[in-house]
Amino acid sequence: MERRSWFGRRRRKARGGGGAEEEEEKKGEKVVVDGSEIRELVEDREAFGMFAESKFREFDGDGDGRLSVRELQPAVEGIGAALGLPARGSSPNADHIYSEAMSELTHHGKQEEVSRTEFQEVLSDILLGMAAGLKRDPIVILRIDGEDLRDFVESPRYEPEAAAIFSKIGSEDMSLRKCLLAALQLLNVDNGMPPASDPWVVDNLIESALKQLPAGQLEQPASQDVFFEQLKKLLSNITERLQDQPVIVAHTENTFDGSGVKRLLDNKFELDKLLDSVWRDVQAEHKNKGSKERLRVALDKMADAASLPPYGAVNQVDAVVDEALKMVNADDRKAVDEAGFKKLLTDVLGAVMMQLNGHPIFFSTSTVVHEPFFNSSTLLSSSQVKSSPSE
Repeated sequence: MERRSWFGRRRRKARGGGGAEEEEEKKGEKVVVDGSEIRELVEDREAFGMFAESKFREFDGDGDGRLSVRELQPAVEGIGAALGLPARGSSPNADHIYSEAMSELTHHGKQEEVSRTEFQEVLSDILLGMAAGLKRDPIVILRIDGEDLRDFVESPRYEPEAAAIFSKIGSEDMSLRKCLLAALQLLNVDNGMPPASDPWVVDNLIESALKQLPAGQLEQPASQDVFFEQLKKLLSNITERLQDQPVIVAHTENTFDGSGVKRLLDNKFELDKLLDSVWRDVQAEHKNKGSKERLRVALDKMADAASLPPYGAVNQVDAVVDEALKMVNADDRKAVDEAGFKKLLTDVLGAVMMQLNGHPIFFSTSTVVHEPFFNSSTLLSSSQVKSSPSE
């Protein structure tokens, strides 16, 4: 069963199955923030006007009819929360959206305050940009409650995956404790495990679960058989804690295979229009930068159209871009005219496409949502998340 609520949050059960609704409510859930209803809000002029006005009044702390940069930061984050985005720091995709929104509102940092009229005008563009980004790369909000982790431990998958993990981390010199902690880093939301690197998860789930294992054995070297047995016990202990303290996780994933770049390069009309726009922006905003830096800025402006992440978001893709810049001999010291710049940019995109086509890059992130994200009227009811990191 799928329900819809405002701002594109789609409730989905972690798995199918019958039974009473009350029982299904207790199972793990996920919410997909896809931006679909953000578009509906912007297209409804009356509803959008009321939304923009209410947000402006909420964040205009001194009541002067203008929002300063200091007031804009919480304003943008508050709007993001209202639209179903995770808090800043919870997701690279969301962080990029927040950054772009601030940049648009302040005219790329050149404006220190925004009037009510400017706020409403720019807000519609920002929301449509958010919607487009979320449609391309939805953010999935997972409620991890131990059910999937228990299923993993009890399934035929456990032993072969545990063996593969041990072969990566096992060592005669490594204690059982270190082996177990390293193993948790290799498990993910597909196994029903929240991010083991998160401090809240470490303090409230992992450390307390480790205390239930034999203390003396934890400091001894780990054989494969001992590792299998104690990892299963550790995961079972974590499962019990997740049942009492479910964790909310923002999850994103994408495969960059060059197909989006190819679609852009194949559409000459759209490509030429985008190149014109990017050239004007780069000339106006980054005129004094070298060719290589300007090309990176231009690629960032074309990232959405080419289905690429912003530079700095995915290290593996950054390496591909850097290599492409070398392949076309982009030189910071060399000045180029408009035609030369557009040709260089097109060549860089072609080089990126070829590399990604031959070696696609899969990228995923899972981050615990520590800030209040859902209120009592939203899908992941706070009454179901006792003492969770979202409190």
